[in-house]
Amino acid sequence: MSDVKFVVLGHHSRRDMAMRLAESLGALTLIDEGDNGANASHRRAIEWAGQQDCRVVICEDDAQPVQGFRQQVSEWLSRFPDQIVSFYLGTGRPPQYQMQIAASLIEADKRQGDYITMDRLIHGVCYSPPQGSISTILKNWNRTKAADYAVGDALGRRVIYPCYSLVDHADGVTVERHPDNTPRTERRRAWRLNVQTDHT
Repeated sequence: MSDVKFVVLGHHSRRDMAMRLAESLGALTLIDEGDNGANASHRRAIEWAGQQDCRVVICEDDAQPVQGFRQQVSEWLSRFPDQIVSFYLGTGRPPQYQMQIAASLIEADKRQGDYITMDRLIHGVCYSPPQGSISTILKNWNRTKAADYAVGDALGRRVIYPCYSLVDHADGVTVERHPDNTPRTERRRAWRLNVQTDHT
């Protein structure tokens, strides 16, 4: 799958970060200028993806791609054309999934697998919705859910997570007003990274 487009979602307070990431990926940048929140930003990105004729990868402004990111993304999307693929599997958040992630990674190691599946999208840091299912995602979209849950739950299929993430997460101060009003104090970094992150 050589034809993949990228879109970077940025908050206006992190515009420079978003622009740097977008430039490195040759991506479109969508900036939340009005503090509309992640749910609205991700829906906007998926609406744009639905207007493209190829697979689209959606990145938040604090994603940190590994070296060789674009090539590896293409390989994963070729393998799973009909699934949501998440290129980030993170520690800390959401806390209720961390034990399941740990057990799934151990099981994958035993079977020498290179990915795990989960029943929903639990991170919005970097993922790609299947192109043929974008209309379904938009039709079933819930504007009150956290953005990552809204995306995955709207499609209702298991999500593919490479065991070794293709992006890390720049674990800075959150700009999102989360529905649960719970501070994000846990360490939010990738469980495993495919290679060293490229911060250039």
